[in-house]
Amino acid sequence: MAAEKKLHKQHRTASNVAAYIALIIISIIWLFPFVCIVLQSFRSFNLEPGGMVNYLVPKTFSLDSYKWLFSGDSQFFKWYGNTLIIATFVAIGQTIMVLMVSYALSRMRFKGRELLMRFWLILGMFPGFLTMICLYFLLKNFGLTQQGAIPGLILISVASSGMGYYVCKGFFDTIPKSLDEAARIDGASRARIFLTMTIPLSKPIIIYTALTAFMAPWCDYIFASYVAFGCSDKYNVAVALYRWVNTNDYQGYFTRFCAGGILVAVPVTILFMCLQKYYVEGVTGGAVKG
Repeated sequence: MAAEKKLHKQHRTASNVAAYIALIIISIIWLFPFVCIVLQSFRSFNLEPGGMVNYLVPKTFSLDSYKWLFSGDSQFFKWYGNTLIIATFVAIGQTIMVLMVSYALSRMRFKGRELLMRFWLILGMFPGFLTMICLYFLLKNFGLTQQGAIPGLILISVASSGMGYYVCKGFFDTIPKSLDEAARIDGASRARIFLTMTIPLSKPIIIYTALTAFMAPWCDYIFASYVAFGCSDKYNVAVALYRWVNTNDYQGYFTRFCAGGILVAVPVTILFMCLQKYYVEGVTGGAVKG
């Protein structure tokens, strides 16, 4: 018996060691491109000019690229501000929209409810960029392209957000309906129950919805480049950074591109590190069958 326990313990230890080794290798492979970008962002474009080089660690560490981003020669922080405005308003608008739609589908029963949910799920299977041409001409008719690209991008992102109800609805389904029924008996309206009872109990899913809503426009390139085409003042950072290395001097802008990418990643990384607990609770809490 003791020999079996010892053998089982050795087998479990060997399995754990193999699993950790595999995870370390995967982590190294996954992190390697990010490490390269960080190191290249500290390469001086004056002392070590050129785009891609055949060495990883800079010969001379420098903040030239970061200083250039903060200088008046760069519009980087204008584009950064555009991205922050779009992402913030989209996060707020999408969160409100998704919460209201999810609560209605979770708590209310009405004719066509099941058909509507299935229809939205089917629509969600098609990639959004299939509608880009139609949406572009629609926004153009309202003056929401190029100079009006920022409100146009906000409108499109918020208007379609209700179809992403499924995770949030799954979370609301886990909240006992007896609480709603007790409040209804006491005379509370649906709106009051939603605002004073359901929302305070839904902090994880609110944070999850806001984070995912913030991430989409923060990293958006395809639709943002389409709507703001030809108007550099309304670019977001993804479009602007691509223009640097595509239409400008690639050799001179590569290290600045890397530095800009690092500054773009900082706020999202901080948000996820600070709110990771609630993000995970929101995902696991909403991953139920409703």
